[in-house]
Order: sequence, then C-alpha cells, then structure tokens
Amino acid sequence: MFQVRQEPNCSTGGGSDTHFGLRVGSIFVILVGATCGALFPVLVNRSKRINIPGYVLEFAKYFGSGVIFSTAFIHLLSPALDAFNSPCLPDSWRSYPYVLALAMLSLFSLFLIEVIAFRWGTARLARPSLTQGLCSVPISPYEAHSTTFTEYETTNGHHHIHLEKGDEETASPSSKVGPDSAHAQFVSIAILEFGVVLHSVLIGLTLAVDEKFIILFVVLVFHQTFEGLGIGSRLALLKVDEKYNWVPIAGAFLYGFTTPVGIAAGLGVRTTYNPGTATASAVSGIMDAISAGILIYASLVELMAHDFLFNNEMLTASNKRLAFALGSMTLGAALMALLGKWA
Repeated sequence: MFQVRQEPNCSTGGGSDTHFGLRVGSIFVILVGATCGALFPVLVNRSKRINIPGYVLEFAKYFGSGVIFSTAFIHLLSPALDAFNSPCLPDSWRSYPYVLALAMLSLFSLFLIEVIAFRWGTARLARPSLTQGLCSVPISPYEAHSTTFTEYETTNGHHHIHLEKGDEETASPSSKVGPDSAHAQFVSIAILEFGVVLHSVLIGLTLAVDEKFIILFVVLVFHQTFEGLGIGSRLALLKVDEKYNWVPIAGAFLYGFTTPVGIAAGLGVRTTYNPGTATASAVSGIMDAISAGILIYASLVELMAHDFLFNNEMLTASNKRLAFALGSMTLGAALMALLGKWA
C-alpha cells in the first residue's frame, strides 16, 4: 500500500474552530491557575497570619528555577527550531542556524545590558551626595552575601572603602548595588518576566487555534501554574522600599494575564490566523528564540549561579539542605521537561 503524503497547510485561512466554548473557558481557567501560582509565594511571604514552614518556600524557589530552566530549552528553543524547519518557509530560512543565532544574540545583549546597568548604578551610588555615608559596594559576588563596605572621606578628599562584616541590614535596599541589592534584583526579575511574558502570549495564541486543543489545554494549565510558581517565588524575594510594595503583586498579575490575553487575541483572529503559515512560523520562531536566550541567561546566571555558586550561605550549608535544594530544582526541570512531550 502506498502512503499518501499529507501536504502542509500553508494557507492564510483560520486555524481550528472546534471546542469553541471550551476555548473561551480556557481563558478563565488559565487566568486563575497562572495568577494563583504567581501570587501564592508573594502573599504567603507577606502574611503574618499564614504560618508556612520555611522549607515550603525554599521548595517553591528552587522548583521554580528548574521550571524556568527547562522552559528555556524544551518549551522555547525546541519549538523555535521546529518553526524554522516549517515546510511553509522558503529554503533560505534553513540555510543558517537562525534560531541559535537569535538566542545567542538575546543572551549576549542581556549580559551587556546588565554590565552597563551595574556600572551606571555603581557610579551613581558612589557619589558623596547619594551614598549618605553608607554604601554597599561588593568587590565580587562571593563577598556580596556576607560583606558590606562603608565609604568614608578622608581629609585629602579621597574616598576609601572600609570593610565591615555583618552590617547588611543597616543599609537601605536602595543604597546597595551588589548582586543582592534591590537594583540587581529588579533588573533580574524584569529580565525573567519579559522572557516569560513573550512566551505566554505566544502559547495563548497557539491554544486558541490549535487542532490538538484538549491535550494542549490540560498541559498548559500545569505549565502556566508551575511557571507562575517560579516567577512568584522570585517576586516574593524582591527587596523593595515600602512605597514600591505593589511591584511584586503587579508582576504576579502581569504574568497571570498574559496567556489569557494571548488566547483572547487568538480567538478574535481565529478565522484568519493559521499558525502553520510562513509568516506565523517565522514570527513564532523568532519570538521563541529570543525568549529562549532570555530565559537561558536568567536561569543560569540570575537564578542558579546566584543561588548556589555565589551564595556563601548555600556554599557552607549542610549536605542535607543542599540536596533538598538541588532535588527541588531537578524535580521542577524534570516535570516541565516531561510536559514538553505533549506541548
């Protein structure tokens, strides 16, 4: 028997329109799941009435790091490669590894942005009018977690740095510029959220018109909830001044709303949007590749390196605590990688 080759659907017509009522309902289901996942660590960390054991929040923190790490490779880089291999795209798109180049470009761009941001922030806080006598200027990431430096001015007008141990709490969050400062954490979470938001909008568009809606819907409920837990655990640890306490909550809601917005937009253009067309494949591949670079950088540098390699507390922790942290992160990465089998 001869097998009939199925031609790719490259037409500009709309995607699948089955289960329309359930697709509409998915907006609210994913909205609740994603928002609750992101808000839970933030609210629990602030609440004085809810007594959650510390190991639960530790688990959420490291589990979320694993989720984000796995998302970068399995749910972003792999779909980007598939999109650029679409038969609807001209052969010129496959003549160069554009996906890997775009991921590398976004990763390297973030590195440059952070270098510039830290240099600019350090230079501003080094001014006498801004330091107000106390400024934390870590020489290396290893010292940033256990050492602060007090700046004082000598009679000849030169500024010197005096090392002091254990004075982290005396400096206000806004006066620090090291890896644990409010400035550094804000940049880190902004990078992380930007990459996740791009990804969430794209998967929302796909869910709205994909033919395998039921399987994709079930998987994305878990996907967005787990990813929200990872974002929320980082938002909960964000050190901000009291007047900016709304920032972590706003970040959690922003994440929760992105996928439903993508679904709603997809349903609105379902009669004309086909994810298999050349334009859709190119746009999806480019956005996924850029997001993959962002999350690879964020997970390896901002999360894993700072949590384990540049953290004196973890470097000197007991083997039991280290095993718990690594096990939690591995579990998050493994579960998210497993979800990649269906979505």
